[in-house]
Amino acid sequence: MKKTFLHISLLLLLAGTAKAQEDVYPAKEYKGKLFITNGTIHVGNGQVIENGTIEVENGKIVRVGTDIAVPSGDVKVFNAQGKQVYPGLILPVTDLGLKEIANGVRGSNDYKELGDFNPSVRSIAAYNADSKITGTLRANGILLACVTPQGTVISGSSSVVQLDAWNFEDAAYKIDNGIHLDMPSFITRPNRFAIMMGMGREQGDAAKQALEKLESIKNFFREAKAYLGESSHKETNIKFLALQPLFEKKQKLFVHGDQVKQMMAAIDFVKEFGFEVVIVGGSESWQIAGLLQQNNIAVILNDEHALPSTEDDDVDQPYKTPYLLQKAGVLFALNDEHDESRYRNLPFNAGTAAAYGLTKEQALQAITLNAAKILGVADKTGSLEAGKDANIVISEGDILDMKTSLVTKAFIQGRDVSLQNKQTQLFERYKYKYGL
Repeated sequence: MKKTFLHISLLLLLAGTAKAQEDVYPAKEYKGKLFITNGTIHVGNGQVIENGTIEVENGKIVRVGTDIAVPSGDVKVFNAQGKQVYPGLILPVTDLGLKEIANGVRGSNDYKELGDFNPSVRSIAAYNADSKITGTLRANGILLACVTPQGTVISGSSSVVQLDAWNFEDAAYKIDNGIHLDMPSFITRPNRFAIMMGMGREQGDAAKQALEKLESIKNFFREAKAYLGESSHKETNIKFLALQPLFEKKQKLFVHGDQVKQMMAAIDFVKEFGFEVVIVGGSESWQIAGLLQQNNIAVILNDEHALPSTEDDDVDQPYKTPYLLQKAGVLFALNDEHDESRYRNLPFNAGTAAAYGLTKEQALQAITLNAAKILGVADKTGSLEAGKDANIVISEGDILDMKTSLVTKAFIQGRDVSLQNKQTQLFERYKYKYGL
């Protein structure tokens, strides 16, 4: 009897603990009018409106300005007096929801498939809307993300999700917006352990292997193009069929690579296949910014808080690269792929770019409207303009400044979403324990 009682008590304790960590629910749809008043509104397109008002109806922005009257009656009003109002921030390339624990727990990871060519793999089907990480991103103003498969030559299609959902169907914002290709490296940079063991490879070998791999990738696309050009097929090839939206320009080709030679190879894809190409990584993109602009190639800079690519670069080159792309007229966005901080520092990457040449509004645009344009969702989000979804973040300080940023309210499609997450709950738990 005592043993049974102990078992029941233990189960109740575990259930209570689980509930304490799992009581953050997606917000319900809000039908009606919402007004956000008296705030400093950063529209996301470079415009700033002091003491402005945003009118929202049924999750859509209706008006933004300074002369909007708030009616009496059944409307919600949030007074943003003294606060900063921003569009929801967008994480443009991430394994969020596909990788929960980076190292050591394979069962929590579903971001990579076997084989080199996997265009039929769809990240949205594996996306985990219950990830513990999404709550920590919302707390820093990140409301949307482009979930991307990784790790193979053609890893599959990405999808844009909003970060307050019960499941992947609810989360889906734009499905299969692009195909992702890892460009082979033309140089070998062995890690320090390989160098110590004398395991470095000749760079000439790396370049030769890269050219051979590149030709096999082009042949794959050529075969797919020929297959799609046929009126009928004896056998169905799902990998080739998955590339049809890419050839029809309904998708973009996201080419992952940092080296100039990799980006030059991406330009060849534009010329041969007519793909709309986006460079992901692009740490050396500043060297050929004019060429990228001429070929209408956008860039997603992966991790600004990083060391320079080569020993000849300026030590602050990663911080200056956004300004150099802006100056050259290249459409670019900023990203955060840092595994340890799990992507929450995206706005502070933009803040660093603002300290090295960009204006504050240009830096904000790099994580809002620019990202939306690159991902193909600028018609719905990225700026606080009439007709777009009410994806809105309110902060007590500058959202790009790590010291003053404090997000106090967030709306996704007009829904007042929770900023609570496992970390804030643990903070409250131990504050209570120690009587603080």
